[in-house]
Amino acid sequence: MPHLLDLGPLHIPAQLDGPPEPVDGGLLLPAGRVALLHGLPNAQVYRHGWNSWSPSGWRAMDEPPLRIANPIRRLTADDTVWDEEGRHHSAAVTALTADDGNVLLLGSLGLDVPRLSVDRDTVTGWYEQAGAPWFCAYGPELEVFARYAELLGERLGRTGRRAGNVWSSWYAYYEDIDERTLHANLEGLAGLPFDVFQIDDGWERMVGDWEPNTKFPSGMADLTARINDAGLTAGLWIAPFIARPDAQVVKERPHLFLSDAGGNPVPAGYNWGGPYYALDVTLPEARDHLRRTVETVVGWGFRYLKLDFVNAAAITARRHDPAVGRESAYRDAMRLIREAAGDDVYLLGSGAPVLPSLGVCDGIRVGPDVAPFWTNYATEDPSDATAQNALVASVNRLWLKGLVELDPDAAYFRDKQSLLTAAQRRLLVDLAHVCDFRATSDPPGWLGSTERAALADFLGSRPAIRQLDRYRFEIGAQEVDFTAAALRRGD
Repeated sequence: MPHLLDLGPLHIPAQLDGPPEPVDGGLLLPAGRVALLHGLPNAQVYRHGWNSWSPSGWRAMDEPPLRIANPIRRLTADDTVWDEEGRHHSAAVTALTADDGNVLLLGSLGLDVPRLSVDRDTVTGWYEQAGAPWFCAYGPELEVFARYAELLGERLGRTGRRAGNVWSSWYAYYEDIDERTLHANLEGLAGLPFDVFQIDDGWERMVGDWEPNTKFPSGMADLTARINDAGLTAGLWIAPFIARPDAQVVKERPHLFLSDAGGNPVPAGYNWGGPYYALDVTLPEARDHLRRTVETVVGWGFRYLKLDFVNAAAITARRHDPAVGRESAYRDAMRLIREAAGDDVYLLGSGAPVLPSLGVCDGIRVGPDVAPFWTNYATEDPSDATAQNALVASVNRLWLKGLVELDPDAAYFRDKQSLLTAAQRRLLVDLAHVCDFRATSDPPGWLGSTERAALADFLGSRPAIRQLDRYRFEIGAQEVDFTAAALRRGD
């Protein structure tokens, strides 16, 4: 039914399923499909990505939409179902700039798979399944997004656990790790104020078969004991919802995985040179398998879990319980992980669908993987692993701060095996301060005395942060401007 939305200086014709309700800072619109005649044909449009790696940022109305063009990559790093090549589209929330400097925001306040599209005349929002109210507001950008985040926290929850300072094996060794290498790094970190020593991909027998491989003959409990003896929390990378086709669990129990109409496992994404499959987390047997996996790794002594590729649980496929929306299925599975892990375990979601992670994950990655180089000349994919892509997506999601810990990924201090300039490394450090999440993968043996001192200063610093506008911040006594990097101007 038609309504006229009173948003102060704006009066916007809208098509709604019921009347709007005034709330502090804006209007609550009824669940279902909404359409607004925004009257802002020359606006910049905010695009929010669906999961951790999905591109987020602003584009002019007359520019091509911000998206992942490659459908194979899109299956891994975004939601393939509602992609549009010729129109701006967004997950959960969008905003449009007005000539007076204010923004018009329309954001979902719940699940399941809220989507929005924007053209020169209309903002349209809908849900794939079920539905929740929408929040609509007009005003200064930072205030409007802050009010939206506040309402999300009231409805979906917040967690208060803090990760502390994290060292990860990934961006130095990738999958080429063994227990001797990790022992040496653990010893080399002595004297640096780290809180978490996190083992990344490369420890497992096979993705999906979560037992240590032959490079870890002493077992994982021995490694956690060494980490704890060093005064650190033991962290582990695991992708609990997925398995590669050659995994033993796939060969022995293929019925645990999401399938097509013919009962065949469907790819949930691509990595490690091929596809991987996802557990059907609505199937009781698969949930039992998931619970045992989490109880096993926590039983080894890990109290920080980096849960990767978790968006796989929310792909479109045939499920045991078709009545459960795919974001709800994901959220229920993350709650199961929380229950199995216990309240003393920190859960970091990577590849995490953002809204259904709120109130369950302690932290989420908010951009693609970083890399020891700023850009990749061979690709323009905004979800590829580059330092610039990680910064751009992360800085455009800072409105989530306070709802969940925001992990912008690792900062670099080393010159060895790195093409980053000093200025580019500084931007990653500044972003980590703004997010208040500090992590690195630099092996201590790769650092000179000056680099080690800079790392120690980074880990020990807690500068006051004040946001001045979209991309400018006061960090301590300095003003930092991310604008050029966020808009991809120059190197």
